[in-house]
Amino acid sequence: MEKVIVVSGINIRSGGTLSIMQDCLNYLSHNLSSDYKIVAIVHSRQLFNIKAIEFIEFPNSIDSWLIRLYYEYIHFRKLSLKIKPYLWLSLHDITPNVKSEIRAVYCHNSTPFYRVTFHDFFLAYDFALFCLFYKYFYGINIKKNNWVIVQQEWLRNEYRKLFNIENIIVSYPHIQGDINVTNMKECDAKIYRFFYPALPRIFKNFEVIFESVILLNKRGVENFEVILTIDPLQNKYTKYLLRKYGKIKNISFIGLQPRDIVYRYYEHVDCLIFSSKLETWGMPITEFKVFKKPMLIADLPYAHETIGGYNMVKFFDPGNSKILACYMEELIKGTIEYDIDKCVVPSQPFTQNWEELFQLLLSRDTEVIREDVEV
Repeated sequence: MEKVIVVSGINIRSGGTLSIMQDCLNYLSHNLSSDYKIVAIVHSRQLFNIKAIEFIEFPNSIDSWLIRLYYEYIHFRKLSLKIKPYLWLSLHDITPNVKSEIRAVYCHNSTPFYRVTFHDFFLAYDFALFCLFYKYFYGINIKKNNWVIVQQEWLRNEYRKLFNIENIIVSYPHIQGDINVTNMKECDAKIYRFFYPALPRIFKNFEVIFESVILLNKRGVENFEVILTIDPLQNKYTKYLLRKYGKIKNISFIGLQPRDIVYRYYEHVDCLIFSSKLETWGMPITEFKVFKKPMLIADLPYAHETIGGYNMVKFFDPGNSKILACYMEELIKGTIEYDIDKCVVPSQPFTQNWEELFQLLLSRDTEVIREDVEV
């Protein structure tokens, strides 16, 4: 009888999580579909132009959290008894209540480890509540997995402490090698351009950049531009930023941009700023490395692991606008001294691509198969 691999992600529909699910299913389609039946449980099959995959859609899964939890903890149990999977891989944080020989969960979200402030509650109460309660959803069934997958070593350490588990794989996200940098144009030497591609979320920490620009303007430094991929009227947080910082110079709001346009900006700007206080990876850091240009990055564990051994990086305290302003001015003047950062090498188990990850997941010898228990 043909063995079945189930990949579930009914709430995945955009951003980095969608890219990861698309990459995962593409790998399975091209490499394992001749040996296994591949079943993908998704919000909409229109998000996936992939062959050799059987899709099961749940279009109302995004309507509310109660609906999603019903599917994860009740409906998927019945579905697993019908499909009889060999491996069930949940690609979206929550461990469903299923029957499967091998069970694994891929944890994208680092919000349980974010320190919520009153300011966060005021501007994004839904995000603040999410941070406080999401760890409890993470914890349900997590010890029933044969493997828990995270993207970085610091996250593995946090999961060990929070859930008292050891069967954690660090799996680096695979970056598609489709970036053409052979025809880059020189930037306008009169204007130094900083670029921060980020969604308008409060933990992305735009404030430290605005405060740094104010300090630079007070010093008479004006031959620069900071480009942000947000719309100042997009949500409560961006409206707050507009009210507080809307009159300062040197800021360009370009709104959310598709991936190909972001790469165009990578090509033409001078420096990437990445001030986020919370990331599981920080994909723009990895993407920008290809262009061999300077980066100013928050001095946090995720950033050190993502940047690797890059030699054109300066780390800054994400809460210190004075330091960031100094580094920005040094870059504009060409006087900056970059940091020397050691490459973080995760301990085993560690994988760097889908092939290595699925070899580990599908091997019965690497981990004792756990007895299935009801929620």
